[in-house]
Amino acid sequence: MNGDDKRGKDWWRTSTVYQVYPKSFNDTTGSGTGDIKGLTEKLDYIRGLGIDIVWLQPVYISPQNDNGYDVADYTSIDPVYGTMEDFDELVFQLKRRDMHLMIDIVVNHSSTEHRWFKEARSSKDNPYRDYYIWKDPAEDGGPPNNWQSKFGGPAWQYDEGTGQYFLTLFDKTQADLNWENQKVRQEVMDILTFWAEKGVDGFRMDVINLISKDHRFPDDDGSTSPGDGRKFYTDGPKVHEYIKEMNQKVFRPYNLVTVGEMSSTTLEHCIRYSRPEENEFSMTFSFHHLKVDYPNGQKWELKPYDFEELKRILSYWQIGMQEGGGWNALFWNNHDQPRALSRFTDDTRYRQESAKLLATTLHGLQGTPYVYQGEEIGLPDPKWNSMDEFRDIESRNMYDILLQKGKSPEEAEHIIQVRSRDNSRLPMPWENQEQAGFTKGTPWIKVDERYRDINARLAVEDPESIYHHYRKLIELRKSLPVLTDGAYIRLDEGHPQIYAYARRNAGEMLVVISNFSDQEISFRLPESLKASGYAFENAKLLIGNVKEAPRLDVIVRLAPYGSFMWLLT
Repeated sequence: MNGDDKRGKDWWRTSTVYQVYPKSFNDTTGSGTGDIKGLTEKLDYIRGLGIDIVWLQPVYISPQNDNGYDVADYTSIDPVYGTMEDFDELVFQLKRRDMHLMIDIVVNHSSTEHRWFKEARSSKDNPYRDYYIWKDPAEDGGPPNNWQSKFGGPAWQYDEGTGQYFLTLFDKTQADLNWENQKVRQEVMDILTFWAEKGVDGFRMDVINLISKDHRFPDDDGSTSPGDGRKFYTDGPKVHEYIKEMNQKVFRPYNLVTVGEMSSTTLEHCIRYSRPEENEFSMTFSFHHLKVDYPNGQKWELKPYDFEELKRILSYWQIGMQEGGGWNALFWNNHDQPRALSRFTDDTRYRQESAKLLATTLHGLQGTPYVYQGEEIGLPDPKWNSMDEFRDIESRNMYDILLQKGKSPEEAEHIIQVRSRDNSRLPMPWENQEQAGFTKGTPWIKVDERYRDINARLAVEDPESIYHHYRKLIELRKSLPVLTDGAYIRLDEGHPQIYAYARRNAGEMLVVISNFSDQEISFRLPESLKASGYAFENAKLLIGNVKEAPRLDVIVRLAPYGSFMWLLT
């Protein structure tokens, strides 16, 4: 077992995680696709940030219909990414640097190319049939109920060979596993144990709160929005029981860090998922703050983001998780979202200031921060020229659906350009050379043309860069207890341009003030802060994103996209 004595029980609370999308990170073979050796080659770059946990997304054997989240073999490396020897070398090199590896586990569903599913669809009597969720057609011969796939269209696929439908909450080639079957759960325990024995230090569990379904499989009557069936499989009846089983058999014995990706979840459930005494996960991802530009919760419609709602949601989760004893995974970006820099700030004129503002605002909160590749050098969304440039299956599906709903090709393409997951999946720009130094071949998806001005080499060499701003924030988290245990206090109370909050423990107070606008703003701190017993004149500026930093006082003047963090003792 790999839980060594040097790590305390909650060793990950002062850590920062770096997320690697391997397909787009670094290609060492000229194939046009990133690989495991490419990650190993860049470990010193990641370590230079102060990162000590690297989250590697799926590198299992897969048909790649959903970029590796359609797993065909859970314990083998896809040759596209290298070999098991490459993986072992990655683990070894991480441990040499006192770093830890977290990998994705995708067990709500498997690929229909998985051996289990091939057996399951061969006949109704096959021993693997009950590994998946099968239902007879409705009376009209159609799907068993009206549930909808998260990628568009019905959540059921008809199998002509056996005359039944199987459940697919995502792509039609991603068949949902039947967690009611104890054999399935044992298979999952075996998979987790295999990788823990390999030296993996943690797991990110993909859409894990969807594993327990209401096995009555009723129609969704639309009485609660969005009416697509999710209320019957989200945070389902046995989900906590199943997660506790994984914790008891694998997570705890191996002293692993675990994060559950929670789809459409609630605060109450996330407290349960992440509170230590519940013995489930170390922390949870929730996505409500990344839906503040969804009109009526609809991803594939557009509106400007609601700044007040963004602050309200972040504050709600900070206070709620703190009071409930849960733990947040903090993030602006990941492989499923457009770049936050383009969504919430100015990614052109004030790109540097904006990227540092987002970093400071997030890294002052309570939880474990996640940095998604390219975030640390201020990557914006790319400029798209046509639908031919997109590779994401969700985006391609939704383009057709938007046309069917009456959108013009221009309207549909604009929505895809803004919302597509491909916005965050372009190759990492390493330096100013052909294909941005990502590959010597033809990249699997286009390279952003701005790599000459935005690349990792420039960022590392410039001491004032976004990269070094992140490095300072990550260092602060390791050294300042108030970032781990300080209570959250919101200070801006509805200000239209400012997000301000404090973090306070028994001996320190941290104050973070960020101006999310292109205007110079004078912000008045609440009187309660002045009366808290801390002297403003003793405030120490820990980090800022413009050279001329304001003094912390009752009134603080902030430059456009100015963002600062002070410590009061």
